[in-house]
Amino acid sequence: MAAAAAAAAGREDAEPDRARLFSLVADTFLEKISEAGSYRRFASCYSRFYRAQPELTRCIYDQFMGRLQASFREEIQELKQEGNLEALFGTLDKLVEEAKDRETPAWRPSGMPEEDVRSAVVPYLLKQHRFLQKSLKEKEEVNARLAETVLAGRKRIADLQEEIQKRRAAWQAIAQEGREIADSLEELQGDSAGFQQRDPFLPEERR
Repeated sequence: MAAAAAAAAGREDAEPDRARLFSLVADTFLEKISEAGSYRRFASCYSRFYRAQPELTRCIYDQFMGRLQASFREEIQELKQEGNLEALFGTLDKLVEEAKDRETPAWRPSGMPEEDVRSAVVPYLLKQHRFLQKSLKEKEEVNARLAETVLAGRKRIADLQEEIQKRRAAWQAIAQEGREIADSLEELQGDSAGFQQRDPFLPEERR
């Protein structure tokens, strides 16, 4: 008890963090157990054995109390590790420090669970609703731009296909015209050769 009081007195001016406070409570609890199970009470419970073997009784008591305290400390340490209490205490201390600069009072339950849930859930749902609306609007704008790009690409492809068809038709017309001209020249050449063979006024050597 004196050790716990001394530790508390050494931190009068500064509030101890939760981890140290937890350790202080655990140590105080062990000291209370030691006081409740004092050697005097232990000896009175085993008075006959104490009168017969006082030194052995003292040794047994010391070993019993030592193992009891060690067992309690191990259990407390396992509890701190399994529950991650060190990290949780640190987070709680940080929240308390941050709350000191707040001008508005901290939230407290009103005693009406429905109202408390509504007051806590509704703002969150509204915030999520605004976030989803903003995300939906951004997606719609992106989709609209993509649709415009696709339509522009399709129009470009259609224009290119039309241009290809026009050029193909023009080349076909030119080719057809060329074939017609070639046929006409061949006909003219054939007519010219036949005329030369039938002309009676041409010299004999030119026939």
